[in-house]
Amino acid sequence: MESNNQPQEPLQPREGTTLVRTCFNGINALTGIGILSIPYALSQGGWLCLILLFLIAILCFYTGLLLKRCMDVNSQIKTYPDIGHLAFGNKGRVIISTFMYLELFLLAVEFLILEGDNLHKLFPNVHLHIFGKNIGGKHVFVVLSALVMLPTTWLNLSFLAYVSVGGILASIILVGSVFSVGTFEGIGFKERGVLWRWNGLPTAISLYTFCYCGHAVFPTLCSSMKNRSKFPKVLLICFTLSTINYGTMAILGYAMYGGNLMSQVTLNLPMKSISSKIAIYTTLINPVTKYAIIVSPIASALDEALSSHSSKLARRPARLIIKTVLVISTTVVALVIPFFGSIMAFIGSFLSVSGSILIPCLCYLKIDKTSRRFGTELIIIVVILVLGFFVAVMGTYMSVRDILKNANTK
Repeated sequence: MESNNQPQEPLQPREGTTLVRTCFNGINALTGIGILSIPYALSQGGWLCLILLFLIAILCFYTGLLLKRCMDVNSQIKTYPDIGHLAFGNKGRVIISTFMYLELFLLAVEFLILEGDNLHKLFPNVHLHIFGKNIGGKHVFVVLSALVMLPTTWLNLSFLAYVSVGGILASIILVGSVFSVGTFEGIGFKERGVLWRWNGLPTAISLYTFCYCGHAVFPTLCSSMKNRSKFPKVLLICFTLSTINYGTMAILGYAMYGGNLMSQVTLNLPMKSISSKIAIYTTLINPVTKYAIIVSPIASALDEALSSHSSKLARRPARLIIKTVLVISTTVVALVIPFFGSIMAFIGSFLSVSGSILIPCLCYLKIDKTSRRFGTELIIIVVILVLGFFVAVMGTYMSVRDILKNANTK
């Protein structure tokens, strides 16, 4: 799905991004819509479950370092699928690419569900009557959001990249708005919650892992740096700042609403509050700027796969058709299973655990033979693999069960 032919680098001083800019891009990759559900995740596991957020951050930081070590073996490695190819051949490349593209597809679906839920909260009385059937506001807004996002997928991607850098600022504004609602709108931070909930742990861990699923872009960020040896420092800064942001939002939301938290904290906010409207509008703008970025790699992969069957003149119309079909397909999925929290838990447990925890460990063990010698590092990696596999199985089962349950009661 991706070309194996990499251009040879000229023998000249290496060009690339600075440490600061790479940190900015890394934080932007780690900070996304997961921040909306982090309070809900804490409510599922209880206060002590916050410890697991920090443990998962440390674990994903470590597996990010493992990817860097894999890249050190061959200077031609540029992407995550390249690492899979080095470790397991073409099958490894295909498997990692499949996980990456499926995760991106479901993220695009989440964007549409997010837009539909929050617009419906702003305009709860909107609905349509078509052919004698009543169509609810959420479905209407999902379709309208898709129509708004469709033209953005046709634009030049470099233009959209400059627009999407506001993701970090949007997350900061969101946390500040929620704090303002709790402090100045009479809600307060009075909810005691519970210390521990065993039955909610799989969901909580799945949502936590979703928040740190940036490993697909880590190799790209690393290869783009002027000095790749500084990438561990980049990871440390990105994970530290992202965890502070996530932890703050989790504590604020749970202290405000306790066990009554919905899958998105914005759905709990009072609509009469100016801070609430700022939070919701900020939430609505972010997916519009990022949707095209998310579906672009999928479209490029499909375009490359079909390129051998079309002439050069037909390539551009084919790209537009592919992107349009992708928008339609994500819209259909968002309408059929509009369950934001459950889908996010599925992404976190099945795709994020695999891509951010299991695969980096397996690739590292395969590429670096010294890592297979019995010692502290091997024990750590084996423990990570066992725990990751357990979380993936349990979390996937729970999330699929919730999706089916919600679909039956819909």
